[in-house]
Amino acid sequence: MPELPEVETVRRGLQPVMEGATVEGLVLNRPDLRFPFPEKLSERLQGQKIISLGRRAKYLLIEFEDGASLISHLGMSGSYRIEPDLRSSSGHRLADDFHYPRAKNTTHDHVVFHLQTENYGQRQVIYNDPRRFGFLLLCGAGELETHPSLKDLGIEPTGNSLSGAVLADLFRNKKITLKAALLDQRLIAGLGNIYVCEALWRSGLSPLRAARDVAQDPQLAESLATSVREVIAEAIVAGGSSLRDHRQADGTLGYFQHSFAVYDREDEPCRRCGATIQRIVQNGRSTFFCAACSA
Repeated sequence: MPELPEVETVRRGLQPVMEGATVEGLVLNRPDLRFPFPEKLSERLQGQKIISLGRRAKYLLIEFEDGASLISHLGMSGSYRIEPDLRSSSGHRLADDFHYPRAKNTTHDHVVFHLQTENYGQRQVIYNDPRRFGFLLLCGAGELETHPSLKDLGIEPTGNSLSGAVLADLFRNKKITLKAALLDQRLIAGLGNIYVCEALWRSGLSPLRAARDVAQDPQLAESLATSVREVIAEAIVAGGSSLRDHRQADGTLGYFQHSFAVYDREDEPCRRCGATIQRIVQNGRSTFFCAACSA
């Protein structure tokens, strides 16, 4: 399932086209994805201008001029792509139009935004989802922060907001493992299995260690917070990790998976000490780590 870096990469790819654009039409090619589409969604968005394209944790947030927002989750196989609007030949060519040809099965094109953009003429933004595990939810003006999908989310692991002191406060008295604590979306929003494994390895911390141990050691807490921020930042620059379904909005694949130190490297040598990378299962998820150099 796409994690924060993959979603942020998609947001950045869509932003130049979608922000400031007016919705000339919205086509829904089926009645639902994971959930039914909001009632009369096409009619409600017709003629609306998109004010901003944001992200919270693993959710894309499309804000409209009337204050309403679409909450979009990519699920396991969802992706967006930008194409010229075939209903008109007046659109200006994007610098990377068709530069990255991508195989796509249009059978799974479930949502099509027809947009009049500020700088690129008429464009269509298409949501494709073979497994249909993604969703689109409509949130009214002023209701975003209290929406059930978002209201309990923790701090974002980007920028400098996640410090050692903040991490120590979040993990204080937590008896659960570090791995479980880092994956708890109520504490830190957007972290997933891949980047938690990588951040723990970078900081030299065992995924089996109790979260409260780190909270009691300012140096360890700062090291872990720094590792989390760095892993996320590097993955965003790399366009995320393409393990199965993730593609960027221009059709290219992310390449952070080529930098994995531990994830999916069971029985391979540790890039720090040379010992063998191990795989264990925690809470139903695979954990990859080096027991020899993680304390």
